[in-house]
Amino acid sequence: MRRSADVVIRMQQNSENIRLLYPDQVDWDAWRSQKPDVPYSEAVVSFLDELSSALLHDKRAKSYPDVMTFAFFCRKANVMRCKNQTSIEGLRLGRGVLFHVAPSNVPINFAFSLVAGLLAGNRNVVRVSSKEFPQVALVVDHLKSFSDTNRWPSVLQRIVLVQYERGGGATSFFSSFCHVRIIWGGDSTINQIRKSQIPARSFDVTFADRYSMAAINADGVDVQNIASLASSFYNDTYLFDQNACSAPHLVVWFGEVEKIEMVQSLFWDALCKVVKEKYKFQPVLAVDKLTAFYRQSVAMPIKKVRTDDNLLVRVCLDRLSADVDEYKCAGGYFSEYIAKDWSEVADIVNNKYQTLAYSGFTKQELQAFIEENRLTGIDRVVPIGATTDFSLIWDGYDLIRTLSRVVSIK
Repeated sequence: MRRSADVVIRMQQNSENIRLLYPDQVDWDAWRSQKPDVPYSEAVVSFLDELSSALLHDKRAKSYPDVMTFAFFCRKANVMRCKNQTSIEGLRLGRGVLFHVAPSNVPINFAFSLVAGLLAGNRNVVRVSSKEFPQVALVVDHLKSFSDTNRWPSVLQRIVLVQYERGGGATSFFSSFCHVRIIWGGDSTINQIRKSQIPARSFDVTFADRYSMAAINADGVDVQNIASLASSFYNDTYLFDQNACSAPHLVVWFGEVEKIEMVQSLFWDALCKVVKEKYKFQPVLAVDKLTAFYRQSVAMPIKKVRTDDNLLVRVCLDRLSADVDEYKCAGGYFSEYIAKDWSEVADIVNNKYQTLAYSGFTKQELQAFIEENRLTGIDRVVPIGATTDFSLIWDGYDLIRTLSRVVSIK
């Protein structure tokens, strides 16, 4: 049986409490029978452009930087730029049904995952976090507005947004007919979801728990722009409480010692000012940071830098340990190291490392570091301030190619 709003759907002889965020009801047999589309179809690109415009003109959205970032990403000019940056060779079609499991700690991530699925030509069931986020409600409101005015029906019918609590059979139901299952979450979440079987020709795309770092070449930093650099670093880290996998937790400094000391002092002082102006500190983080420091001090030689308050914790390392990625904490907790050369960094990088944010280096220097050391980790290298910028190449996956299939004709 089905009801609009909070919906109860009878599935596989089991009753599952599922809340349909969009649309109000679904005929699953009819929905699953839809045909795939070609990547970057004109209808999808135009739909995203109109969604972008609607969000950018919504006064409520201006209170949420992540929603504004999503809206800018969806602009036609940006989507076509993404298309032109990768070669979509041959005849391609979407794989069919994608089942997305969005993370619970990054509100707008569900929408980026959905957009990747749409652009690749697929139908999409997206499990949104059961937490109530206003960013989610904003996007849903505009989808419903389009539906109410009969805008983009061919695209909207490929979108289902659901909420449900963990456990039960809902995950197994959606897994049972998906062609690709996209899982965003920690390792334990991924392992739990994998207990639900998918069809034999289907596969998982997993975005597991990752670790990210920043590298700053003090010799290449313009101290006149240090406030801007600190503000960009704030957006990379504090904006999501360092919960995003792309948020740096380790900061590695390069350059002449005297210049490093000067730039360090200016940088952290500038960051403190931004944090005090913008950041809302949660008291529980004080306990978390203290616990993290004690755990790390037992594992490796470290020194805590004295600061005015608990908004920023700096932990200086005597050496780069291979397990430093295991000692991270949210809300402004940074391990810090002064490196003599890139080989010290290469020695600790494993496949858990996702993003390298940088300042003061050339792209050629960074490319040489990756190529010469044949790293097993680091899938993204971006300027400080751009770590949260979504791309259709993410965690080493080319999402459009991965989420579509090639039809060969000879």
